[in-house]
Order: sequence, then C-alpha cells, then structure tokens
Amino acid sequence: MSAVFDGHLDLAYNAQIGRDLTLPLKLLRSSDPLRGQTACVTFGELRRAGVGACFGTLFAAPSAATTHRSDAPDGYTDWQGARRQALAQLDQYRHWEDGGHLRLLGSGAEVAAHLDGWDESRPLGVLLLMEGADPLRDAGDLPFWHGAGVRLIGPAWGRTRYAGGTDAPGPLTDQGRELLSAMREHGVALDVSHLDDESFEEAVTLQPKVIASHSNSRALVPGNRQLSDQMVRAIGERGGVVGLVTYSKFIRSGWHDGDTRASFAQWAEHAARYAELIGWERVGLGSDLDGGFGLEKALEGMERYGDLLRLLDELPEGARAGVQGQNWRRWTEANL
Repeated sequence: MSAVFDGHLDLAYNAQIGRDLTLPLKLLRSSDPLRGQTACVTFGELRRAGVGACFGTLFAAPSAATTHRSDAPDGYTDWQGARRQALAQLDQYRHWEDGGHLRLLGSGAEVAAHLDGWDESRPLGVLLLMEGADPLRDAGDLPFWHGAGVRLIGPAWGRTRYAGGTDAPGPLTDQGRELLSAMREHGVALDVSHLDDESFEEAVTLQPKVIASHSNSRALVPGNRQLSDQMVRAIGERGGVVGLVTYSKFIRSGWHDGDTRASFAQWAEHAARYAELIGWERVGLGSDLDGGFGLEKALEGMERYGDLLRLLDELPEGARAGVQGQNWRRWTEANL
C-alpha cells in the first residue's frame, strides 16, 4: 500500500496547547490537558496508519474574544502576537525533526524522494502550511517565512488583516492583494480553506497555484466555511486538490454537539460531490483531526486516527489510491 498523505494536521499547535505527540496515544489521552476533545493524533498513530506525509500547519490562534475555540484563551490580538505563536510552532517542528519524529520537506522533489519506497521506518514528511496570514508583518515578510520552509499560506481563518474568512465575510484587503502577488512571485501556494467567497474570487486570480487543504461541500452543508460548487470548479480548473475534513458539523447539515456523529457514508458523499465536479484525481484527505475538535465530533465508529481510512471502503475502487495520498503527492510534485 502506498503512503497516506493528509492535507491538514495542526501538529505544532497541539504541542503548543500542551499535548506531547511523541507519547503513545493511550498515555497522551490519560494526561491530556483538554477535556471533551479526545485526541487521535500522535506520531505513533500516524506511523501505524501509514501516513508518510502531510501539510503541517503554523496556526496562530486569535484571542478568545474573536474565536469560538475554547482551547485558545491566550490568543493573539495583533500581528506581533501571531508571529510569536508561529515562530514557536516553527521551532517545535525543528525540535521534532532533530528528534527524528519528522522530516521537514521543502519541494515536490523532496516529497517524491521521501515517499518513494516509504515504510514505517521513515519519519513523517511535513510541508509547512501557514493557516491564517496574520503572523506576517506584511508582504515584505514573505521571504523570511519562505526561507523558513513555508510553502502554502491560507490568508484567512476568521477575518485577518489580509482577507475575509469563516463567519467574517469580506474581500481581500490591500495588504491581502500585495501578499497574494508576493506569494505568486515566490512560489508559495494558496490554500483557500476559510476564505470568504468575496476574497476567494480575487485570490485565485492573483495566485492560481491553489488548493483547499481542508474544506467540505457547501452543497451538502451550508455556510461560508464550506466550498460552493463554483469555488470547487475554480480550484479544479487550476489543477488544485481539495481535502476532506472529518468534523461532523462539516459533514452532516444541522449537526450539533451531542448528536450522533456523522457516518463514513455521509463523508463519502462530499468526496463524490467533488468528484462529480472536478474528478476523483482532485480529491484528497484533509482530516484536520485534533484541530479544535476530537473524537467526540469526528466520525461515528472512529476510535483513533487510522480508522479514518475506512472512508476508502466507501469510494469507487479506482479512486481509493488517489484519495489516500497519490493525488496530494502528484500536486506537490507539480507545484512545489
């Protein structure tokens, strides 16, 4: 079996809030500082599930006053605070690399070399994705972050200084336009996950090297956090890939905390919707597991990370290897 490639994991953010991902899963859960968010992700679990590579995020959490995330009470209020968080997470990835838990990758060629003949003896390969661009002082700061290994940027999460985002409608700002142009010049790809429609429309013209690392279908679950069919087609027209999220609220319309979790079949409906619009070769995993939610809000029947691969059983046989990882691999080799 070829390696799994997950398009979105908040690894360093989880370390920042007190989780030691080097522990066995049982031990991590017994000492977890978060309650009501049962962890699924450790380096051991990823290795056991056959995950060879991922987009690992630098996610600076805004202050609790501007976000629903209860796990981020000490979030940032200005770009300096966002930068401190991102730099601390960058140091965490480097620390893990020094310890042999992962390998930071900087190009599609490095991804190919890392995944060729991959087995569990190799560390996790990580390409850095900045989720929310507030850690950048301005567009002139991009060379620093590119030099540090950032290869993808999502300008928004909620609203940022650069763009409208989830539950915060609005266009790109002047700073956002400058950043997108700089990203195109430096070869930093655009992650449109969390971008509001108005920002999306202009962003994909300024940097057409585009993906959605973790976004489900708005046709099945309304709201600007999901992708409309028009947005999906725009990504496909530019050769991009869309990653599927495991959060029940983004899988089944009307889902609320405490409801029966969404099913693998319902998750597969989002994959099929994307395949109908842009083909199975543009669909991948973007689990976002442990990204502000845990097992309680993931998929019914999941007990640990590796269980998410049961999704493949719901897909056409010819699509499974691509969704599992080959589609992300092909995109990175062609674009990074």
